[in-house]
Amino acid sequence: MTSVDPLRSRIMRSVKNKNTAPEMIVRRLAHSLGYRYRLHCPDLPSNPNMAFGPRRKLIFVHGSFWHGHTCKRGNRHPKNNPDYWRYKIQTNREREKSTLEKLRARGWEVLVVWKCETKQETLKQRIDIFLRPTNQMASSSFPPVSSAP
Repeated sequence: MTSVDPLRSRIMRSVKNKNTAPEMIVRRLAHSLGYRYRLHCPDLPSNPNMAFGPRRKLIFVHGSFWHGHTCKRGNRHPKNNPDYWRYKIQTNREREKSTLEKLRARGWEVLVVWKCETKQETLKQRIDIFLRPTNQMASSSFPPVSSAP
């Protein structure tokens, strides 16, 4: 067991898990497209960031570091206590995979948006295509992407 660093503990307590900047970007984009949603649904596994109930669609906005994305930020490893962080991120990924499987088994379609993707110009189009009714998606030239951890 490693000792607890008070500074690190304070920093970790300050990390938000709701209403983050990337989440707000995705929420604004969906709203600007005319889609309405519920936030942080406690009745669903893992409290998805956005739920589009009648459409049976969910959007998760993941931090690249915390969920172990393959981008530059997600691939970095802290120098302090690396074994702990490697384990922590791996368990986050495993839990997220299990959660996505449970949601899909319940009939939900899931879109994962990574923090690094919120700067891409194609994100608005990707969200729009994901949220369209299924019969409209077939005619689209830009297929929806559901990137799982």
